[in-house]
Amino acid sequence: MYALEVKNLRKQFDNVVAVDDVSFSVPEGSIFGLIGRNGAGKTTTIRIMMNIYIPDEGEIILGGASVGSEFKSRVGYLPEERGLYKKMKVFDTLMYLSELKGKSGRDIQKKANEYLKRFDLFDRKFSKLEDLSKGNQQKVQFIGTILHDPDFIILDEPFSGLDPINTNLLKEIILEEKEKGKVIIFSTHLMDFAERMCDHIAMIDKGAIKVTGSMAEVKAKYANKNVSLNYEGDLSFLKNNPIIDKVENFGNTTGIRVKEANQTQELLKLLIDNNIKVNRFDANEISLHEIFVEVAGKIDGEVLTGGVANV
Repeated sequence: MYALEVKNLRKQFDNVVAVDDVSFSVPEGSIFGLIGRNGAGKTTTIRIMMNIYIPDEGEIILGGASVGSEFKSRVGYLPEERGLYKKMKVFDTLMYLSELKGKSGRDIQKKANEYLKRFDLFDRKFSKLEDLSKGNQQKVQFIGTILHDPDFIILDEPFSGLDPINTNLLKEIILEEKEKGKVIIFSTHLMDFAERMCDHIAMIDKGAIKVTGSMAEVKAKYANKNVSLNYEGDLSFLKNNPIIDKVENFGNTTGIRVKEANQTQELLKLLIDNNIKVNRFDANEISLHEIFVEVAGKIDGEVLTGGVANV
């Protein structure tokens, strides 16, 4: 059962096609990742979903019908470009954002205070937003995104600019919302975040969807010739070896792709024969990072490096 369906979206700005026939389906109660490099079309797609942009073609389907104005009352949206009234006080801002979604009263006030305590902002509740750091402003806007208890939570690059502690806290709350049955859609160019958190993904590049499906399905499709290796020694002997397709170093692990699926055991023997100490050898295992490199090509390091290791 799909909570939301994106069908054949197209959006062009002047001579640039930002979104080109984009389609994907978001299952009920899932965390869905829209992933890709900066400028790939993620934000444009999300803005179409939020009815900020009108698509040239295509539609968003909710409950079997095109999304209408009622969707906005059911969604919490954290935009990539944060927008807050800097002269307003923290608590007033949260009450204002909730009232825009039709929620007010003591229960909302109590809930806001609980979130402020959890994010270590309770002592700043009467501070003006302009007096907060950018990271704290982002935390306030995230609280405002979920405070009205939306059915859908859409987060555009939610971890950008957060330190590891607050990143972990954000992750915890996102997982709690999932446990409540909420649908979470977030965009990111950080492959580690998506791999560790998402149930389903759509990988977008140059405005077009390249891969979509459950995380398990996507990894199974690309992993059958791949080995994830943790080792000690020198792998230079693998260069130009006839069974090796490519070797890519990711720091703590190395991804090795053989040319044929039945050559993984031959690779293991080759490593042992060349005095490589094998600490971990995971056949048919591949990272989302490696899949993205294969699908979209090797691009700037910011996109292809992962996020925070403890996510």
